[in-house]
Amino acid sequence: MERTRGTGRTLRSELTRLAFGSGLYSLTLGRTGPRDLVLVPTDPWPGDADRGAAIVNGEFRLSGQTLPSSAPDWLSDRVGEDVVAQLHAFEWLRDLRALSGDAARRQARLLVSDWLDRHDRWHELAWRPDVLGLRVSNWLGTHDFFCASADDDFRLAVFASLARQVKHLSRVLPGPLAGAPLLYAVKGLIYGAVCLPDAVHKLEPALKLLERELAQQILPDGGHVQRDPAVHLTLLRHLVDMRGVLRAARAAGLDVDAPPALQRAIDRMAPALRFYRHGDGGLCLFNGSNECEPVLIDAVLNQADARGRPLKSARHSGFERISAGRTLVIIDAGMPPPPGLDRGTHAGTLSFELSVGRERMIVNCGAWQGAGPNGAGWALALRGTPAHSTATLGDTNSSGLIDGGGLSRRPRTVTVDRQESDGAVLIEASHDGYLDHFGITHHRRLYISPRGDDIRGEDRLDGPAGHAYAVRFHLHPAVQVSLSQRGDTALIRLAGGTGYRLRAGGAEALTIEESVYFGSGEERRRTSQIVLSGTTGDGGATVRWALKRESRE
Repeated sequence: MERTRGTGRTLRSELTRLAFGSGLYSLTLGRTGPRDLVLVPTDPWPGDADRGAAIVNGEFRLSGQTLPSSAPDWLSDRVGEDVVAQLHAFEWLRDLRALSGDAARRQARLLVSDWLDRHDRWHELAWRPDVLGLRVSNWLGTHDFFCASADDDFRLAVFASLARQVKHLSRVLPGPLAGAPLLYAVKGLIYGAVCLPDAVHKLEPALKLLERELAQQILPDGGHVQRDPAVHLTLLRHLVDMRGVLRAARAAGLDVDAPPALQRAIDRMAPALRFYRHGDGGLCLFNGSNECEPVLIDAVLNQADARGRPLKSARHSGFERISAGRTLVIIDAGMPPPPGLDRGTHAGTLSFELSVGRERMIVNCGAWQGAGPNGAGWALALRGTPAHSTATLGDTNSSGLIDGGGLSRRPRTVTVDRQESDGAVLIEASHDGYLDHFGITHHRRLYISPRGDDIRGEDRLDGPAGHAYAVRFHLHPAVQVSLSQRGDTALIRLAGGTGYRLRAGGAEALTIEESVYFGSGEERRRTSQIVLSGTTGDGGATVRWALKRESRE
């Protein structure tokens, strides 16, 4: 059984809660703020007018969950902590702005006023540095929508709260935060430093922290250390925002320069984001990612204004990409992120996804990003190896999963070799995540022909006999699959009509089983998986399979 992370409070968190939650600490943050802003940053990101209309009509829609937006329960125990954090981050102000109109503007002011009445003093979650940093940047970025035309009392209350929040943020960073959440918090501090009068002295330490974290988090190939394509997208958007507000501050006459490391990070991350896209414009599903909206991805790439082409091999990030004809394959061939940065990491080492043109065919199952009574169970199950298109031994995960996030164990070695010849590509990779449990190492070979219509694979399990295995190919819900009459071949039909035939040798059985797909992170869709199963013999097992496009008559 996988071990779970303890839920008891540490002494440090208890002391923090007592100190910051005291009335005396609240007084040290002050009660007044500026009468105006030094500058108002632009916010180019699209919202969702339908979600905005739902907020006006009485409900928030966050990660597949609904919460009342009239007299909202800001600390609802009906949903998970991540959903509550989204509520307090105020990203949804963009949805109201997308709806536009007086009703949307009034609703935004009512909700901000309600938050000020209830939470304008420290709270462990509402004032968590990453949540606070996003809230500060979102209030400032959408200022012209909900605040510019408001009465003086409302504006002064918002500005006073911003001053208090930025003062607290400057005191607590970097604290225990790591990874992308730390950069979200830094963003709020940068926004506060350049937008609030008499706060620019907070900018230098914020920029030093930004440079330090960019050096640690953005890998040489442009990937982010957490290896989650959706986190990569979100972080690139926030870096573009930071660059924009620093440029605006310079144009407004402040003696401010964006550090060169920020531009270098953007220039590397944009091609890496293209690396993670399938032909339909969405992202591949590894380590907690969802597809994300292609419109948002396009907007981020346009704003990044970095024209570099994606690499074929992202060795530092641990991914391989093969594009041949209309076929695209993306492979997870890297080590999991280090401890502390692995909260959303999946046990999907050596899994792959395959699309043809704009149609996804072989996928991973995705990640649960909602809440509710079944949320924890789905989140853990979707992180497991069986939810990925790779080989599983004995219903055991290749990395140990901690309930609630993180890994208890991981492969010690992941190897990958790429060879190309006349347009054909061969990937040979291995991992030893099963070595301690079973004495078995998983080797995977993938060959793609120059036209992409001939894909051959081999999964070799080197080790002792007597262990059950399953090589899974999860299929996108739009794909139809059936067995041939002899039961030794799977016939695959894409929605556009293109057919493929999967043949296999070495496995004891080829079956079609039920599967699920959480491409959006919220909606569960039924689908199918092809499973090649058996038991290792003397020396292990070798399963060979071939996926070939059917010729059209």
